[in-house]
Amino acid sequence: MTPGSGLQAGLKNRHLSMIAIGGVIGAGLFVGSSTGIATAGPGILLSYALVGTLVVLVMRMLGEMSAANPTSGSFSAHADRALGRWAGFSIGWLYWFFWVVVLAVEATAGAKILHGWIPGVPQWGWALLVMAVLTATNLVSVGSYGEFEFWFAGIKVVAIGAFIVIGALAVFGVLPGVDSDKAGLSNLTAHGGFLPHGPGAILTGVLLVVFSFMGSEIATLAAGESEDPQRAVTKSTNSIIWRIGVFYLGSILVVVSLLPWNDPSIAKDGSYVAALGSLGIPHAGQIMNFIVLTSVLSCLNSGLYTASRMAFSLGQRGDAPKAFAKTTSRGVPMAAIIASVLFGFVAVFFNYKFPDSVFLFLVNSSGAVALFVWLVICFSQLRMRKIIQREAPEKLVVKMWLYPYLTWATAALIVFVLGYMLTDTEGESSGRVTVELSLGVAALVVLIAVVKQKVLDARKPAEVPAAPEAEADKVSVG
Repeated sequence: MTPGSGLQAGLKNRHLSMIAIGGVIGAGLFVGSSTGIATAGPGILLSYALVGTLVVLVMRMLGEMSAANPTSGSFSAHADRALGRWAGFSIGWLYWFFWVVVLAVEATAGAKILHGWIPGVPQWGWALLVMAVLTATNLVSVGSYGEFEFWFAGIKVVAIGAFIVIGALAVFGVLPGVDSDKAGLSNLTAHGGFLPHGPGAILTGVLLVVFSFMGSEIATLAAGESEDPQRAVTKSTNSIIWRIGVFYLGSILVVVSLLPWNDPSIAKDGSYVAALGSLGIPHAGQIMNFIVLTSVLSCLNSGLYTASRMAFSLGQRGDAPKAFAKTTSRGVPMAAIIASVLFGFVAVFFNYKFPDSVFLFLVNSSGAVALFVWLVICFSQLRMRKIIQREAPEKLVVKMWLYPYLTWATAALIVFVLGYMLTDTEGESSGRVTVELSLGVAALVVLIAVVKQKVLDARKPAEVPAAPEAEADKVSVG
């Protein structure tokens, strides 16, 4: 059992391994990559490599802190200790907000696919059904969440692995029964060059692909409910490089090698469907719809789990209603799950009733939260490394490379990406709108955190001021 909580160690090592692998593969990889390819051409590979490097570095920092102190609050709990209550409160609630909005986005995406297969059930009906089933799964036990995620993630992993192998054989002209006249590594340079729209398109591509990487940190939240949290965190942190290299860079390389980047079918059918279609594979669209649906269900399952565990952690620390920190006899934080899914249901309603106003605001105002989370992880790690070294150096089983220089460089890159987003002014969901609305919501949450802390401080009886050394030692590593 997790120390000091009612959560139970119900996740097996195979669950954690698959959660770690599958958490990197979001539905955004299948759905959103076609826009990135159209924007940057084959150069989108550099965009994915840049963001992938960023994620590897951030996950290394998070792995260092989480291996030393595994907790269901993950980076929010670390920020609480390293930067102050206001930071843990703010980033925890922003992250929760992000995932409950994602629940609505993914439920709608899944409902569209299911409605296409069985049109007799309205889309909103499918959305509610999917949400209800996965809510029930999460309410049973953490083990049932892990089991569902094991199979959802397993399907994604096998599908992408098969896609890469089949695609690579076709690119090199050795796939039996297939004669693709378009496939070949020459596609990387033959149609206007590797960067047909210039080097600037790489950064534009970064904006388009950065959000498909969100979810890499789920393994560190889930580790708190595993049999061996430290081992689970260490393993998932050490394997992040090959996971991103294979699943993202490998599969996108296959796509842009099988077809010219400007082939009309990529924009029309989606990059993966177009790639499969070019090989003459029958029912390519339906095969990919099944894989996307699996990714959507996986994202919904993990999103609900993640939101509820963050709410649970906030409740434990007194930053959310105390009911959120209560668990059932099976170690399930029922109130936290129900509150998260209720907000998700409300967001689904807004998606169908007010898609271009209320729901668009929700999506835009949560859009940059991923980057805020990564930035807070950077600053938390800068402080936590010193605390761990002073109090429990033996817990530093995972170490950030080239500390503190690489941490500062990563933080600077994240700030640069946020700044570059402000130059994107096209459309209702432009980078500027996303950053401005997300900053507005973040500022509101930080303000609430500061006011709450001042009220709590005012209620405390006057205490003798602590010496600077004692004040610094108040933060512990668990």
